[in-house]
Amino acid sequence: MPVGRLTQPLRGDNNSIMDYKDYYKILGVDRKSSADDIRTAYRKLAMKFHPDKNPGDKKAEDKFKEINEAYQVLSDDQKRARYDQLGSAYTDFRSSGGRPADFRWDDWFQQNGQQRSYAGGDDPLGGAGGFSDFFRTIFGEAMRNSARGQTGQQQQQQGYQQEIQISFQEAYGGTLRHLQSNGRKLQVRIPAGVKTGSKVRVAGAGPDGLDLYLIVNVAEEDKFERDGQSLTTTSTLSVFTLILGGETDVETPTGKVKLNIPAGTQVDQVFRLAGRGMPHVKDPKTKGDLFVKLKVQIPRQLSSKQRELLEEAARIKF
Repeated sequence: MPVGRLTQPLRGDNNSIMDYKDYYKILGVDRKSSADDIRTAYRKLAMKFHPDKNPGDKKAEDKFKEINEAYQVLSDDQKRARYDQLGSAYTDFRSSGGRPADFRWDDWFQQNGQQRSYAGGDDPLGGAGGFSDFFRTIFGEAMRNSARGQTGQQQQQQGYQQEIQISFQEAYGGTLRHLQSNGRKLQVRIPAGVKTGSKVRVAGAGPDGLDLYLIVNVAEEDKFERDGQSLTTTSTLSVFTLILGGETDVETPTGKVKLNIPAGTQVDQVFRLAGRGMPHVKDPKTKGDLFVKLKVQIPRQLSSKQRELLEEAARIKF
């Protein structure tokens, strides 16, 4: 039976005809994009539309949910393969002149031996992701069945996963996220010191009493380079401060501090500020170190007096 010939189209929770969602277009990537390309595109968009950066902006919030949904599919090999299979059928249907509203979703499920999931009920991640009817119809029941088929140990290790984006400052000081799961509103604490890839377990927040794991993505911070609990930053100072000594301002996660520069400091010298780095997740009171690299600013123009003094100093042998 050709696609598009069933009597009734598939409908979502609000009884409206369900639309196909182009996850590749949502993330702005090509269908042949690598996992790294998809991850990079997701992080860039997630930062742009994050609710914390767009308070009270409903359109940005909806866009953020849409981006998360697309990444949930395209970052998972099995879900991506299933989605691509559906995408090919939908593209062929549209190329033959079919209207989006006439695409028969049930036909695709039957032809491909797929069990149709149902749009009603809880989200696969307990409502944490705000998933659309399209996502829940294609993946909802499949995800539940997959979880039910796992051993108790596997369920404990895997559960349901949802990526979250936090800022560098949130990773430094810890933060809260508000989720809605199984009809309950949850307040989840993200501990200080987390890094990209850290998992925050929310016990029993998924369907069937499974755990929900929030997979943390920490946005890059221009001022700091992170390596575990250690941070590295740069401080710009004049060549005269290197020669004569003095002070320079240094950025730390908690604000600027003064750093004493001894006379005769070399350009490649690195200063260590103990306890000014990232907190340890298991012991937030214990912090790593902050390393300061010096960047020298050479004056582009000199007054006649400055040039005279420097030329005189240059003639003196050390």
